[in-house]
Amino acid sequence: MKWSQAFIITLKEEPSEAEIISHKLLLKAGYIRKLASGIYTIMPLGLKVIMNIENIVRQELNNAGAQELLLPVLCSSELWKQTGRWDIYGKDLIKIKDRQEKEFVVCPTHEETITNLVANELKSYRQLPLNLYQIQVKFRDELRPRSGIIRAREFIMKDGYSFDRSEKDAEITYKKMYDAYCRIFERCGLNFNIVEAESGAIGGSFSHEFMILSDNGEDSVIICDKCGYSAN
Repeated sequence: MKWSQAFIITLKEEPSEAEIISHKLLLKAGYIRKLASGIYTIMPLGLKVIMNIENIVRQELNNAGAQELLLPVLCSSELWKQTGRWDIYGKDLIKIKDRQEKEFVVCPTHEETITNLVANELKSYRQLPLNLYQIQVKFRDELRPRSGIIRAREFIMKDGYSFDRSEKDAEITYKKMYDAYCRIFERCGLNFNIVEAESGAIGGSFSHEFMILSDNGEDSVIICDKCGYSAN
């Protein structure tokens, strides 16, 4: 395609709405455009980048034994009330009703949906382990969406869910995903550091966060050379 025909609209002036460098560059280069607070249109150049990243993610996760599926955007309120997260997430959830007045959630994450699916489909522990993931648009009604697509209300998430016979087997699966994530970040050419993290409303006994280390002044990260502990 010729440049004159491409839908690439760049900006000369510094965007007044952007505070951090990455947000300014994405707007100026024509990768994204704001529709509403925390909601962005991904322009053709931005979509090409996302598709390249998704291809890397799929290759590494598939090689690690995970299988991709696609779950519904909506989930019934009943499942969320069973787990208690209907109240835990509170105003972060987008709640809607259909014409029969049944309540649904625009899913910010899919633990309820995937566990309901697997519970209904699997008939024996011999069908385990099972490792499933998806790449899908999510929505959380962030109180203060900022930093462009870094903290948006609508965003693309790769979320994965594993089912194992024992806690020991679960830790083996976790290590496989840990290693897969390392390869993903390395293939993307990112400088990163891995730190222990809080699981929050997602749950779990332990969690790790992959922190992207940049030299553009957006983040301040303290790292202990002896123990490797990091703080943002």
